[in-house]
Amino acid sequence: MSLNLVYLGVRTILGIGLGLRRAGVTTPTTTDWRTLARGFALQTANPKALMFFVALLPQFIDPGRPVGLQILILAVTSVLIEFVVLAGYGYLAARAAAVAQKPGFVALTNRISGGMLVAAGAGLALNDQ
Repeated sequence: MSLNLVYLGVRTILGIGLGLRRAGVTTPTTTDWRTLARGFALQTANPKALMFFVALLPQFIDPGRPVGLQILILAVTSVLIEFVVLAGYGYLAARAAAVAQKPGFVALTNRISGGMLVAAGAGLALNDQ
């Protein structure tokens, strides 16, 4: 077992192991607006979001004022905040994906993970005695 880990670690360090392959990856054919509309439809059907609006937002409604307008303001505010946060996540994910595809980053992660595999194999070999 420990020899297998050392073997896999050395292969990974040398870059012989499995690498990122872009074969078969296609770009989406939908437009940005269509993707946005699909995401909006998915989120509006999300039971967690519906429960959030039903359970949390009524606590902030003043019954002495027009209820419909208050609900509209709270809902729009919540949706805008969530949109900004999720757009930020999407931006960061795209940046991380671009960094992860750089050859230098792939080589560095191969060295680190390969070194960890070698260390684990050596630790197991020393622990067996």
